[in-house]
Amino acid sequence: MAKYDISKLHPVFVRQMDALAALDIEAVMKNYTDDAVLLRFEGASVGIEAVRETFTGYLTVKPTLVELQEYIETDDTIFYRAIMNLNGEPEHAFGTLVVRDGRIWRQTAGFGG
Repeated sequence: MAKYDISKLHPVFVRQMDALAALDIEAVMKNYTDDAVLLRFEGASVGIEAVRETFTGYLTVKPTLVELQEYIETDDTIFYRAIMNLNGEPEHAFGTLVVRDGRIWRQTAGFGG
């Protein structure tokens, strides 16, 4: 399994991981465009206020990156699989970030094996 130096990955991904680790909703939101869309199996969060509402709830489970298992990027797309702790319990996570103008424009996110 590959080991990744997070600090050397796409700067948007690095900022997002740092903001989540700090449980800082304002820092998280600075990573998103005003017309961002977050797509999850639970539903779509369309627009910055809906994304804020989703992440406000997500931060209550204190997400912590345990291990970045797989990662690939291009100039504008990031695809990852990781193990996150949510409320102290390990959970498999995966997702895609599509970047526009240095911020997240589209995101997919899911949990499960």
